[in-house]
Amino acid sequence: MHSPLEWTGLSQWSYLVAAFAAMLLTVWLADRLRRGKEGSRALIAALALTTAWSLLGSSFGPIAAITQVFELMRNLGWLAVVYSLFARDNRHTSVVQVRPVLAVLAMVELFQIVLLVLAVRFSGIVAATAMIFQLSVMFRLLLTTGALVLVHNLYVGAISGQRDAVRWTALALALMWGYDLNFYTIAYLGRTIPLEMVALRGLVQIGVILLVSVGAMRGGSALRFSPSRSVAFQSLSLLVIGGYLILMVAAAQSVAWLGGNVSQLAQLGFAFATTVVILALVPSARLRGWLNVMLAKHFFQHRYDYRAEWLRFTRTIGRGGPGASPLHARVVQALADITDSASGLMLIPGEGGDLVLAARWQWPTAEVPAEAMPAEAAQFFERRGFIADLDEVRGGTDHEGEAGLIPQWLVEEHGAWALVPLLHFDRLVGLVVLGRPLLARKLDWEDFDLLRVVGQQLASYIAEHNGQSALLEASRFDEFNRRIAFVMHDIKNLASQLALLARNAERHADNPAFRKDMLVTLTNSADKLNALLARLSRYGAGGVQRLEPVDAAQVIEAVAARYREAGGDCPVYVTQGQTCLVTASRETLEQVLAHLVQNAIDASQPGMAVLLQTRLDGFNGVIEVSDTGSGMSADFVRNRLFTPFVSTKAGGFGIGAFEARELVRAMNGRLEVESREGLGSRFAVRLPLVMATELEIQPDGRSGDTPNDKKVA
Repeated sequence: MHSPLEWTGLSQWSYLVAAFAAMLLTVWLADRLRRGKEGSRALIAALALTTAWSLLGSSFGPIAAITQVFELMRNLGWLAVVYSLFARDNRHTSVVQVRPVLAVLAMVELFQIVLLVLAVRFSGIVAATAMIFQLSVMFRLLLTTGALVLVHNLYVGAISGQRDAVRWTALALALMWGYDLNFYTIAYLGRTIPLEMVALRGLVQIGVILLVSVGAMRGGSALRFSPSRSVAFQSLSLLVIGGYLILMVAAAQSVAWLGGNVSQLAQLGFAFATTVVILALVPSARLRGWLNVMLAKHFFQHRYDYRAEWLRFTRTIGRGGPGASPLHARVVQALADITDSASGLMLIPGEGGDLVLAARWQWPTAEVPAEAMPAEAAQFFERRGFIADLDEVRGGTDHEGEAGLIPQWLVEEHGAWALVPLLHFDRLVGLVVLGRPLLARKLDWEDFDLLRVVGQQLASYIAEHNGQSALLEASRFDEFNRRIAFVMHDIKNLASQLALLARNAERHADNPAFRKDMLVTLTNSADKLNALLARLSRYGAGGVQRLEPVDAAQVIEAVAARYREAGGDCPVYVTQGQTCLVTASRETLEQVLAHLVQNAIDASQPGMAVLLQTRLDGFNGVIEVSDTGSGMSADFVRNRLFTPFVSTKAGGFGIGAFEARELVRAMNGRLEVESREGLGSRFAVRLPLVMATELEIQPDGRSGDTPNDKKVA
């Protein structure tokens, strides 16, 4: 064990050596600067102040008031060095980012003057002296914490090839303030200055001067400060935590003045209240969002860290595997992540030119109609590539005429925040509805630029996906057609053989009764096989039998009667059989309705009814098949229901719904679908009325050969 006298002697000699070393380095750097060589006036000033502080510490002791004043000046001088390193090479945009932090730290250090005056004024009061000492140490802790954060950002933020210019100075500052952090922490906990660490502090100061000397002799290149968002956010978080700690310590120290049980109760209550507040705020996504916005607004030229955004965008879009979300959902998430939106929707063009819902991302409550956006609005976004701020639309702002085209459900859905079109070679392939972020803000030019570029990239992914899907479907049809060609050949041969057998049996059979039964059986088989062959041939040609006037009411009555005679768990009823003369093929229409009714029965629980009805709608006749079964999601309707060779039934071939839609189209009609999961489905076969056909009216109510642009599911 060393006596206090021995520690005092070591302290005097270490401070004296540190003063001598700092003085030599100061004179050398000043001489270099006088001779026109590269040098830093801030560094020379900081070394001069360090010389004075070390000399006073050796003469009067580190705790003396005059020594404390020069320690304050020494710290301010080294903060100026940090400032000069950030500002080197006239990088004023970098200085703006750290100037507020430097100003706060300088203000904290200047409070030491007030505390020194108070210490002299209340030197006779023990409690006051102890409290002033604790406050002084606490402010020094805050200074050293903030200074270390700045030194960390100074080194990490420099480009890797230019770090040599700052490495040794940053290491010296980290050593000095790092030791001071431990020094004042022990002083605060022990409520006194540790003599051993005072002596060692002089030795540490010698090490600091040596490191600065190495850095000065090595020189360096110009610096450019470029901290990452994560480093800046962590630094700001450290400062916030440090400020919170200082606040808690100061409050606890103030409460201690109350004395007695009141002091204990007050401290207990304060601890409980602050614990509740910190537990409520730390996990808050809103608080984190606010910190990010404030950081980007005041510390960076640009809102976004484009490298980080691109990496996250790539990970989101490229995510695969069995558990991955569909592409459209990932597209919404990729855009929503950029603006911190909490949810989103994906609308894509339907076959009639309008926009329909394709995917939801964390937005199950949004009420989206079957026609989410009319064709006129889709054409507007396709022509202009305009990103719409829905808050501006609600406020009455109309930049390019978008206010009159955005559907009312989007205006009334206050969770909807922005509309981002996805354009691929000036063609609209989708429209993303972004939900409102947790921290509401106004979109600016940087948001619009980034969303527009990302939207174009996403549009290329969607176009590629659509192209691959089309190629896959074409290859499946090619394989299907090859197989059907063989089937048709075999069926044709079989039908010919059966027909020949029937003719031979009619001429040569000896038993009249046997001949009669055999004739009926073989004739029916031949008829069935020929009917199958004819239907398969029609599929390949894409047509139907001759179109003629058909009463749709009679057709649904016949279909319902067929199912009633066959029995079954789900009854089929005709709720409204309004006379409805449409232009169609009766056999084809019965085939389509039979398929739709069977699908409705398969989707319903036993005892639940399937309803058929006809009605007139302008120049169209509409046949509806409704059920209250399991229903379908919008994603299934859009992406799977009419996709060939995709079936949810065990052993299903997956072309039934596709076949029904194609047959309806062949009769110049449309097949529309509305469905909700858990509520049921409604299929509507829309065919032109006979009178409309005679007037050459299209199914959407327009004359001539204008293509139909209404929604076809």
